[in-house]
Amino acid sequence: MRSPRVLGLVLAGGAGSRLAPLTADRAKPAVPFGGIYRLVDFVLSNLVNAGYLRIAVLTQYKSHSLDRHITTTWRMSNLLGNYVTPVPAQQRLGPQWFSGSADAIHQSLNLVHDEAPDIVVVFGADHVYRMDPRQMVAQHLESGAGVTVAGLRVPRSEGSAFGVIRPAPDGISIAEFLEKPVDPPGLPGTPDEIFASMGNYVFTTDVLIDALRADAADPDSVHDMGGSIVPMLVGQSMAAVYDFAGNEVPGALDRDRGYWRDVGTLDSYYDAHMDLCALDPVFNLYNRDWPIYTNVPPVPPAKFVHDSPGRVGVATDSIVSNGVIVSGGTVRRSVLSPGVRVNSWAAVDSAVLMDNAVIGRRAVVRNAILDKNVVVPPGAMVGVDKDHDRARGYQVSAAGVTVVGKGVTIAD
Repeated sequence: MRSPRVLGLVLAGGAGSRLAPLTADRAKPAVPFGGIYRLVDFVLSNLVNAGYLRIAVLTQYKSHSLDRHITTTWRMSNLLGNYVTPVPAQQRLGPQWFSGSADAIHQSLNLVHDEAPDIVVVFGADHVYRMDPRQMVAQHLESGAGVTVAGLRVPRSEGSAFGVIRPAPDGISIAEFLEKPVDPPGLPGTPDEIFASMGNYVFTTDVLIDALRADAADPDSVHDMGGSIVPMLVGQSMAAVYDFAGNEVPGALDRDRGYWRDVGTLDSYYDAHMDLCALDPVFNLYNRDWPIYTNVPPVPPAKFVHDSPGRVGVATDSIVSNGVIVSGGTVRRSVLSPGVRVNSWAAVDSAVLMDNAVIGRRAVVRNAILDKNVVVPPGAMVGVDKDHDRARGYQVSAAGVTVVGKGVTIAD
């Protein structure tokens, strides 16, 4: 019996407005993460590690850097018919952009028809996690469902931020799908928990096509996968839930098993970086059995210089990428991307510094995210006085993280 033919569709068209200014001129899935990665690398790595090697990434807003990253990094063998390709909004059905995630797939159904898969895996592009999707596909085939939705157990108090899945008594069928309910129902046996939709779906191809066409014909629909397609199929008793807690990723440790972060806000993005810096990280980047792939720039190894009283180049509890020079400065609990330079007597604490940021002598960066090519002049401070940061026009998150956009030189 042959293995099912699987097509991967990655939804990467979101504007990511809650991550501004990091999304000022890039799509959300193209936002850098963890020093050398882009957010889209996590979903693509999960699919590729599972052997799903025919993948279309549906893009729309500010997609240039995302397109460039995919086409230069994610190259597959044409000989074997494998590919990872960005697909922009093509307006095949008329002069209109995507009006929702379901409409994005509906307008791109030519990809499905050309590939003629048995199964279509539809995953989001902006989450940080590891997952073996083969196990979800296997449950989908065994259950006979038309769609299987990946569910994550989260505290009931957080349910209003998610699509909430109420399972049927069999524990697999979905009895009800509620989009961001004010008072979500708890799970049987664990009433303080809910199943939150992860935005990852496995469809039987014919079911997906029929649902998309019916949705497109409904003028009252919001044309969203979670808000329209899944509730439609729940109403037809064709939807099942896959419990992410049961997913076994090769090489996973007890501490990072089941890790998933929706980094859709500045604070969640920052917190996910701080997870990486822990002595025993909640998310382990060093799992060689299920690697996260990306394009590593051709820059020299990191370098730490100066070792004299009061002037030591040092980094502790931090991730330091290739091309970084810590020249007599101090770095604590931070993530430094390629090309960052921290000069003498500077202090970087609990920060995320993207490519080629320069921290001048005696400057201080604390509780902050600095985008690419930001310059902190000698003696300047950012992230220390939040009111002063706001007065200078810098974004300060709800939890008090200062965020500075690309190419800015910090004002006094």
